[in-house]
Amino acid sequence: MVYSNIKRKKYEEAKKRIKIGSIFVTRYERARIIGARALQVSLGAPILIPLKNVELDAISIAERELEEGILPLTIRRTLPSGEYQDVPLSWLILEK
Repeated sequence: MVYSNIKRKKYEEAKKRIKIGSIFVTRYERARIIGARALQVSLGAPILIPLKNVELDAISIAERELEEGILPLTIRRTLPSGEYQDVPLSWLILEK
Protein backbone atom coordinates (compact mmCIF):
# COMPACT_ATOMS: atom_id res chain seq x y z
CA MET A 1 0.00 0.00 0.00
CA VAL A 2 2.77 2.42 0.95
CA TYR A 3 4.72 1.50 -2.18
CA SER A 4 1.74 2.25 -4.42
CA ASN A 5 1.25 5.66 -2.75
CA ILE A 6 4.90 6.54 -3.32
CA LYS A 7 4.68 5.39 -6.92
CA ARG A 8 1.47 7.38 -7.48
CA LYS A 9 3.07 10.54 -6.04
CA LYS A 10 6.08 10.11 -8.32
CA TYR A 11 3.77 9.74 -11.35
CA GLU A 12 1.78 12.86 -10.40
CA GLU A 13 4.95 14.87 -9.83
CA ALA A 14 6.31 13.80 -13.22
CA LYS A 15 3.05 14.78 -14.94
CA LYS A 16 3.30 18.29 -13.46
CA ARG A 17 6.88 18.81 -14.64
CA ILE A 18 6.83 17.21 -18.09
CA LYS A 19 4.84 19.20 -20.64
CA ILE A 20 5.98 17.51 -23.86
CA GLY A 21 5.78 13.76 -24.34
CA SER A 22 5.36 10.87 -21.97
CA ILE A 23 6.45 10.68 -18.33
CA PHE A 24 8.30 7.48 -19.23
CA VAL A 25 11.59 7.04 -21.07
CA THR A 26 10.72 5.80 -24.55
CA ARG A 27 12.53 2.82 -26.03
CA TYR A 28 14.19 5.16 -28.54
CA GLU A 29 15.45 7.50 -25.82
CA ARG A 30 16.65 4.49 -23.82
CA ALA A 31 18.59 3.14 -26.81
CA ARG A 32 20.11 6.55 -27.52
CA ILE A 33 21.15 7.05 -23.89
CA ILE A 34 22.72 3.60 -23.59
CA GLY A 35 24.54 3.98 -26.91
CA ALA A 36 25.91 7.43 -26.11
CA ARG A 37 27.01 6.42 -22.62
CA ALA A 38 28.61 3.18 -23.89
CA LEU A 39 30.60 5.21 -26.41
CA GLN A 40 31.77 7.55 -23.64
CA VAL A 41 32.83 4.60 -21.46
CA SER A 42 34.66 2.91 -24.33
CA LEU A 43 36.58 6.15 -24.96
CA GLY A 44 37.74 6.30 -21.34
CA ALA A 45 35.09 8.32 -19.49
CA PRO A 46 34.92 7.68 -15.74
CA ILE A 47 32.48 4.94 -14.72
CA LEU A 48 29.88 6.13 -12.21
CA ILE A 49 29.12 2.76 -10.56
CA PRO A 50 31.29 0.20 -8.79
CA LEU A 51 32.24 -2.53 -11.25
CA LYS A 52 31.63 -6.21 -10.71
CA ASN A 53 34.15 -8.68 -12.10
CA VAL A 54 31.62 -9.87 -14.66
CA GLU A 55 30.97 -6.46 -16.24
CA LEU A 56 33.63 -5.50 -18.71
CA ASP A 57 31.29 -4.62 -21.56
CA ALA A 58 30.62 -0.90 -22.11
CA ILE A 59 26.96 -1.51 -23.00
CA SER A 60 26.21 -3.47 -19.82
CA ILE A 61 27.92 -0.77 -17.76
CA ALA A 62 25.80 1.91 -19.47
CA GLU A 63 22.61 -0.11 -18.90
CA ARG A 64 23.39 -0.49 -15.20
CA GLU A 65 24.16 3.21 -14.83
CA LEU A 66 20.81 4.04 -16.45
CA GLU A 67 18.89 1.57 -14.26
CA GLU A 68 20.46 2.98 -11.10
CA GLY A 69 19.44 6.48 -12.17
CA ILE A 70 22.80 8.16 -11.68
CA LEU A 71 23.40 9.50 -15.18
CA PRO A 72 23.38 13.31 -15.22
CA LEU A 73 21.75 13.59 -18.64
CA THR A 74 19.03 15.78 -20.11
CA ILE A 75 16.71 14.77 -22.94
CA ARG A 76 15.41 17.41 -25.34
CA ARG A 77 11.88 16.66 -26.51
CA THR A 78 10.79 18.67 -29.53
CA LEU A 79 7.40 19.28 -31.13
CA PRO A 80 6.96 19.80 -34.90
CA SER A 81 6.22 23.48 -34.20
CA GLY A 82 9.76 23.91 -32.91
CA GLU A 83 8.75 24.15 -29.27
CA TYR A 84 10.91 22.02 -26.99
CA GLN A 85 11.43 21.04 -23.38
CA ASP A 86 14.66 19.87 -21.78
CA VAL A 87 13.80 17.04 -19.39
CA PRO A 88 16.39 15.80 -16.89
CA LEU A 89 16.62 12.02 -16.82
CA SER A 90 15.90 12.08 -13.09
CA TRP A 91 12.36 13.38 -13.78
CA LEU A 92 11.48 10.48 -16.08
CA ILE A 93 10.26 7.05 -15.01
CA LEU A 94 12.26 4.05 -16.19
CA GLU A 95 9.96 1.15 -17.02
CA LYS A 96 10.86 -1.89 -19.07
